[in-house]
Amino acid sequence: QKTSIQTIGEEQIQNPYTELLVLKGHQDIVRFLVQIDDCRFASAGDDGIVFLWNAQTGEKLLELHGHTQKITAIAPFSSSDASEEKKHLIVTASADRTVIVWDCSTGRQLQKVSCFHSTVKCLTVLQRLDVWLSGGSDLCVWNRKLDLLCKTSHLTDAGISALVELPKNCVATAVGKELIIFRLIASDDESEGWNVQEVKRLADHQDNILSLVSVNDSTFVTGSHVGELIVWDALDWTKQASECNFWDSAVHPDVQPEIKLSQTPNETSVQHLTSDEECVFAAVGKGIYVYNLQMKRVIACQRNAHESSVLHIEKLPNRQLISCSEDGSVRIWELREKQQLPAEPVPTGFFNMWGFGRANRQANQAAKKVQENTPMYFLELVGDLIGHSSAVQMFLYFGELGLATCSADHLIILWKDGERESRLRSLTLFQKLAQNGDLPQLKF
Repeated sequence: QKTSIQTIGEEQIQNPYTELLVLKGHQDIVRFLVQIDDCRFASAGDDGIVFLWNAQTGEKLLELHGHTQKITAIAPFSSSDASEEKKHLIVTASADRTVIVWDCSTGRQLQKVSCFHSTVKCLTVLQRLDVWLSGGSDLCVWNRKLDLLCKTSHLTDAGISALVELPKNCVATAVGKELIIFRLIASDDESEGWNVQEVKRLADHQDNILSLVSVNDSTFVTGSHVGELIVWDALDWTKQASECNFWDSAVHPDVQPEIKLSQTPNETSVQHLTSDEECVFAAVGKGIYVYNLQMKRVIACQRNAHESSVLHIEKLPNRQLISCSEDGSVRIWELREKQQLPAEPVPTGFFNMWGFGRANRQANQAAKKVQENTPMYFLELVGDLIGHSSAVQMFLYFGELGLATCSADHLIILWKDGERESRLRSLTLFQKLAQNGDLPQLKF
């Protein structure tokens, strides 16, 4: 049975990305891209090298060597020491069980730590506390100079796979199918002592938690390997809502059902989550889903957004989404409101003859009112970026400067707005001619 993957023709009127720059340098899968400032970003992956790039020109700025195995996590942060000029730094963790802090201006290693018993799988910087956290078989708290402030006792061999900052100096960590909440406590005296304390274990997921996202100071969301999405209160860690029927066509009747003998786990796996204040956007199997936090339900979906698993999804400042997949494609979607059909008249049933219809009529009118007031949405494919020959791991959106994607084909591609680039080239040429005095004199 062929799945109904959406396609788009060559005339992609709403897709601005008509130019591309291919950036070469990596010798293996490029898994991570992080933004450093308005026009610089870093890339890292399985070759253990970190590259710094100019997002406008595609120029390779620096090449950072220091790890001997693949890079497993990367995080940018800025130094906030009042006595010195603001520095842009990045922290990288590797399968060689080291963590390095780099200066993005010079490419120098500022600090290196190699005291880990296992690979660090995730890094998070808590700018407010001026500390950063590493997650592996332990949760460790570090200061900017890479001094270990405190750590938890050994959790499990599986270790922490993801973590997210919560209010009141707390963090949520994914450890297998459990969600463990820790609180960071600073000492009252001036010894700069810290303590990390486990405060809650939440075992609501049926399978391993793959993705975590903070929505705002009161809400965060988790997604698991078997397609469960849970909305949590970020202050008291209670479960607010959940969705686990992403693949059930009965729950989303507007989606064409597929004939399948069974659902394989990765078809329902929540690979990535992102959000704005209103909605959570979930990459589930081959599909993308928009879950409205106020309505507590999925308001739009594309079950077959790509031909393989969706690895990364982001919401743009407009009503657009971008998704990338193991199939090598990068796609742009627009969230649009459906035209509502006029509501059907309430049928006069058997009970109306006997005067029992009033309550039934009121219920139907209430349901009709809810239906009228509930907007329905759909995701329309408006752009298909074909350039990579292998799985696209993730991407960065740079606004006017375009989009950067990284892939298992060892390449990074900068996707550019063709019209904007053409205007810039014309302007540059015009300025050059004006400087050289080569502009033709206009005769009237």
